[in-house]
Amino acid sequence: MTDNAYQAWEKVLEYASVPLHGTMSRKIRKGVRLQIEEGKVFENAVLFISDLFLRVTEESPEGESINTYYDINRISSIRTYSSREQ
Repeated sequence: MTDNAYQAWEKVLEYASVPLHGTMSRKIRKGVRLQIEEGKVFENAVLFISDLFLRVTEESPEGESINTYYDINRISSIRTYSSREQ
């Protein structure tokens, strides 16, 4: 993947999230859902973006922390869902 492709994904992920104060992580914005590679749709998850991988952390109904890792160089699609503002 080129630096431009990484920068594009980084911008998409930044659009869909807000920084978590005091950390390098980002929380998916309220009212936004995120889908990577046509897979699971994430909501209320925390993102960690690096030039090597994307980590998505969510909480299970049992209170466990679930981390899903994506090779940033192999991501081919990211979809965001949000309410239309009127």
